[in-house]
Amino acid sequence: MKRPRSLKHLPLYVQILAGMILGVLIGITALSLHGEQLVTDWVKPWGNLFIRLLQLIAVPLIFVTLVKGVIGLKDIRRFSQLGGRTLLLYLIFITVAVIFGLTLGSTVRPGKLVNPEIASTLQVKYESSISEKTTAAAQVQSNGPLHFLQEIVPANIVEAAANNSTILQVIFFAVLLGVAALLVPPRQIRPVVWLFDSLDAIIMKMVSLIISTAPIGVTALMAALVTDFRGDLSMFSALGMYALTVIVGLLIVMYLFYPIVIHCFSHTKAKDFLRALYPVQLFAFTTSSSAVTLPVTLEAVTKKLGVSHETASFVLPVGVTVNMDGTSCYQAIAILFIAQVLGIDLTLPQLLTVLLMTVLSSIGTPGIPGGSYVILAMVLTSVGIPPEGLALIIGIDRPLDMLRTAVNVTGDAVVACMVDKK
Repeated sequence: MKRPRSLKHLPLYVQILAGMILGVLIGITALSLHGEQLVTDWVKPWGNLFIRLLQLIAVPLIFVTLVKGVIGLKDIRRFSQLGGRTLLLYLIFITVAVIFGLTLGSTVRPGKLVNPEIASTLQVKYESSISEKTTAAAQVQSNGPLHFLQEIVPANIVEAAANNSTILQVIFFAVLLGVAALLVPPRQIRPVVWLFDSLDAIIMKMVSLIISTAPIGVTALMAALVTDFRGDLSMFSALGMYALTVIVGLLIVMYLFYPIVIHCFSHTKAKDFLRALYPVQLFAFTTSSSAVTLPVTLEAVTKKLGVSHETASFVLPVGVTVNMDGTSCYQAIAILFIAQVLGIDLTLPQLLTVLLMTVLSSIGTPGIPGGSYVILAMVLTSVGIPPEGLALIIGIDRPLDMLRTAVNVTGDAVVACMVDKK
């Protein structure tokens, strides 16, 4: 007779879902017993601690991953030829995905389904954060349309690294450092390569440890969320519409945008491409990992689509690290959803910041389930949205994560076909 599996041996997404349900039950119980203050004093702090851990790891994660990724190209000539073309296509795809996500989120506006009274309560709750964002937005507008370009370059990298809202400056420094390293003879930077390889392994382990606490954080955050919303069901209808918006957006990218690109910019027929990638998409959907899916993607692209092994062996591994079309589209919708629920109207400068941050930080998204939480918390902070808003979406993230992984690997294959076009 098999022994029942303990909770810690269940998949992380099951633990997170269980935590979400438990948090809702705790919140409902607290409301029925008028124990809202008890939840605020003794339960919510554990959720806030989880959010702070995500914020803690954001800067080192982005910096180390970006430097390692750029140095990993090894040769500046390869970077400028095959690498430059590949990265340009990946960045174009990510940009299109973010713009589409922002457009879809702004059109559907799922967060507006929340009861206005509840939204007003949350606005009061986060009044200081929203006020700071409004002041910052006014200051940006008064500085002129191109001032944001000036702000990308840090005057002091240590000062920039000490503030999650200036992470764009850290990204600029990391890319500059990586490109400069490519211009130095390999033997001279070998110790630096070893250092960043080691740091990357350590940082990824730290991310895994932090994500492993997600069930506890979700339980605490959901309990606080239910008491904040006073059991109002409009939040759950808004959440359902948010999930539907993300799913529709990702399916459009995967089954409309990609086939059009394949038809126009490669020698591969869209029908053949989709037939060859279907098993890859299914595998990616099941595993939620682009890295684990890489061997399957490589085989499909080379054997079924006729892409040369030389091209595929470079483009696809880079895509696992850099290309996050599905993740970028999802993050754009998620940010708008959280802002809408909290009653925050993002101005054009803030939307532009979301675009730039999502595109550039996608390179640093950890290739593990739940890794996008770190990046999402960082982007929320950069535009002044309280990162506690993650509690609104984290409980239903697992199925969305599975679908966006399928989109990510499909985008990798599209770029491989385009780069290999003779």
